[in-house]
Amino acid sequence: MQHDLFSTNGSPEIISLGEQSALLRGYALPWERHLLKAIDTITSQAFWRRLQTPGGRAMSVQTTNSGSWGWHSDKQGYRYVGTDPLTEKPWPELPAEVIGLAKNAAAHVGFSEFIADACLINRYQPGTQMGLHQDRDEYSFEHPIVSVSLGLPARFLWGGLQRSDRPSRIELRHGDVVVWGGVDRLRYHGIAKVADGYHPQLGAQRINLTLRRAGP
Repeated sequence: MQHDLFSTNGSPEIISLGEQSALLRGYALPWERHLLKAIDTITSQAFWRRLQTPGGRAMSVQTTNSGSWGWHSDKQGYRYVGTDPLTEKPWPELPAEVIGLAKNAAAHVGFSEFIADACLINRYQPGTQMGLHQDRDEYSFEHPIVSVSLGLPARFLWGGLQRSDRPSRIELRHGDVVVWGGVDRLRYHGIAKVADGYHPQLGAQRINLTLRRAGP
């Protein structure tokens, strides 16, 4: 039986990734219907787009955002913006169910006060990937990152605090949630090239929601 979406009484399978980081296997599955509806609503207002790096290269993944802040990249650099550059309108509202999922997941890893104000949504199609990087464009690093995987499986590259640290490869499946913060907050991470496949709900794609506290 599914637990109350806003209850933290469930006992997920928690796989430690570090001192203050963990994989919650299948944790988002009770939220699946809410997450898929949220993605459809958000992308109908803030369309998928392929951002450019500051060096002018197009990213292989497609992105969009929800919440008070949206992560953006172009020749001016990486940063958060309060409005969608394509429409000049505020980003779509971050649904309460998604905020609740992130809050509950973070609490399982020791971050009981986390309230997300930004959700970066990435769409990976077979052959796309995300290189090793740190999440460091937020106002403060005191809040954790909550990452929700949907659709095709992927290999999560989980590195150290130096880019040169060799990353572990961790399989992420539909419904998995990864939380990292504290001493692990600035660890390098990425996604290896996504393999061909088909998911019953999402087809030939992987969608990742990364929830953050971007503003003050």
